[in-house]
Amino acid sequence: MIEAGAEQALSLSMHPRLTVIAGVPPQVRGVIADELIGALGATRSGVHLELTDDEGAQLVVFRPSQGAHRVVSVASGEDRSDDFRAADGRIDLLSWHGLDPRRARETMLFDSSSSVADSPDDEVLNRLASIDQGELWSAASRVRITDEELAQITEKVARADDAETVAQIERRHQVHERADQQEARVKRLSALVAFASLGMAVPAWFARPDTAFLLGVVGVLALALVLLYHLRAETAHRAERTALAQAGANSYLGYMVSQVDGLFDSTEQHKRLTAVAEDHRSAAVRWTQLAGDVSVEWAFEHHDEIEATAQLRRQLRTLGRVSPGGVEINDQVVELAHSLITHAARLRRAGHDGESLPLIIDDPLGALDERTRVELLELVERTSGPPQVIILTDDPVIASWARPRALSGDLDLVEPGRSESSRDELAV
Repeated sequence: MIEAGAEQALSLSMHPRLTVIAGVPPQVRGVIADELIGALGATRSGVHLELTDDEGAQLVVFRPSQGAHRVVSVASGEDRSDDFRAADGRIDLLSWHGLDPRRARETMLFDSSSSVADSPDDEVLNRLASIDQGELWSAASRVRITDEELAQITEKVARADDAETVAQIERRHQVHERADQQEARVKRLSALVAFASLGMAVPAWFARPDTAFLLGVVGVLALALVLLYHLRAETAHRAERTALAQAGANSYLGYMVSQVDGLFDSTEQHKRLTAVAEDHRSAAVRWTQLAGDVSVEWAFEHHDEIEATAQLRRQLRTLGRVSPGGVEINDQVVELAHSLITHAARLRRAGHDGESLPLIIDDPLGALDERTRVELLELVERTSGPPQVIILTDDPVIASWARPRALSGDLDLVEPGRSESSRDELAV
């Protein structure tokens, strides 16, 4: 809604997929396009917006001429202004989507002067789109599946063949056994020395105290030696338990049993590794034959764009066949259709967190014959939602095409010139 003073306002609702604003001359279309894009920025006081994102969440942007601008969630009533506040403190949805006004106009507006500059990826996109899509994505999925299988079986074989882990556990076990044996020997000898020394120290205390003291010291030292070797054995035991735990075993005996079992499994694992590696190689060869030097990861990252380009190719091929009057598919038609669909595809995920942005089309079809215009409108209709598409035009052919579809609810049609009240509204 646009407010113009206290008593004048113009309200315009848009279809979530496609809206046609017809009967609008060129100079007015430019103003409307600027207002629609500017309404998402920070400079349109008096322009209020009701928005629905791709997830269905509804927001209202209040921009009173006097007072603070706010963004409010319709469902909860929560004030979400801070989520959309720019660095200068103003509510700016374009900035939130990473766009300045100039870039927003270039991105969201498509008119007769628009063209889509070829990016380095366009040649690859067109080449992949020209391949049978079922065959292409089947080959890509096969490469991904066999790659994951190969990684899993390689990890299993690596764990089974981890000689360093086996050697480390064996070393820790041998150190533990030696420590236990040394502790046992020292414990027997030291116990004898300690008991003998302490036993002789008691009667010697009454005859020769100095000798009794020396015997007592010998007994205490013998006991300390027992404690020292016991601590060494415990340390070795803990080191062995740690190494076993890292290998996923609870005991040395259990680990050795698993190693023996692994010897029988190892041959089968190596056979499986060879088979999976061969499957992966075959899948990679097939993918290379289809796609050339394009990586599977890149293809999946651009899946939507490849599919959209392939869909465009299919739709262009059917234009002439489905049209009773026949449509000449020349280079101009192909270029225009490609630009339109590419614009729409890029806007489908151009916003914050992949949110779609609306596409505003300022009547670029006037140079084409009537039948071709209608067919391209059908193409735009099938492509819309998301992104939301708004067509500005004074072409009676487009208006006639839109009227029956507006009655069925497939789109919204706004014709400000068809009634006196509408002309009054446009004057506001």
